[in-house]
Amino acid sequence: MYLLITFLIAILALLLIFWGTRVLLGGTWVMGFLRGSIGLVFFGLALWIVLVAADVYSYRNLANEHSVGIVSFKKIAEQQFEVKFSDADGISQRFELYGDQWQLDARMLKWQGPLARWGIKPAYRLDRLSGRYLTLQDERIRERSVHQIDGTNYGVDIWQFVQGFDQTFPFVDAVYGSATFLPMEDGAVYEVRISHSGLLARPLNQQATSALDGWQ
Repeated sequence: MYLLITFLIAILALLLIFWGTRVLLGGTWVMGFLRGSIGLVFFGLALWIVLVAADVYSYRNLANEHSVGIVSFKKIAEQQFEVKFSDADGISQRFELYGDQWQLDARMLKWQGPLARWGIKPAYRLDRLSGRYLTLQDERIRERSVHQIDGTNYGVDIWQFVQGFDQTFPFVDAVYGSATFLPMEDGAVYEVRISHSGLLARPLNQQATSALDGWQ
């Protein structure tokens, strides 16, 4: 009985292979399939290029050093701060950071070769704000905090793509620009500026200046 069932299944499989081969080798069907497949590939490539363009558009041109925002701190508890970040357009965001120090990161696209010679300036996009503890023990056991500054997401990350294939794209470098970790202090206000070399934070009031003097 099982031999008969196996035989019938084998016959059915052979029939399916035969019918499938006829369909695949049918000239009209094959050409239609190829045309449709190629068309879909072109549509997919066009969509990908549009998403790449949108992601690149979210970056800002970096011609000269300029301010990217103001960071201010309000102490909530020991090693816990409410942070207000106001960007260059005046848009404010509030976060909670844990630790003793803070850092702001930006993604930078630096053009190389002919693109640089044509005068295309580097571009940047603010990425994340993070806190850090002074001691290694606190870093290991206490709560960590990191927040995304720019929530732009088009489904394509050109910066990450270039970083993953840096040898493939000699005309552009994807690098991080980070402000050095600086002390968090109740009432402290810092200005963050960006240049071709990265981010730089400067104290704007006495609390920030005193925190820097005590930290250094």
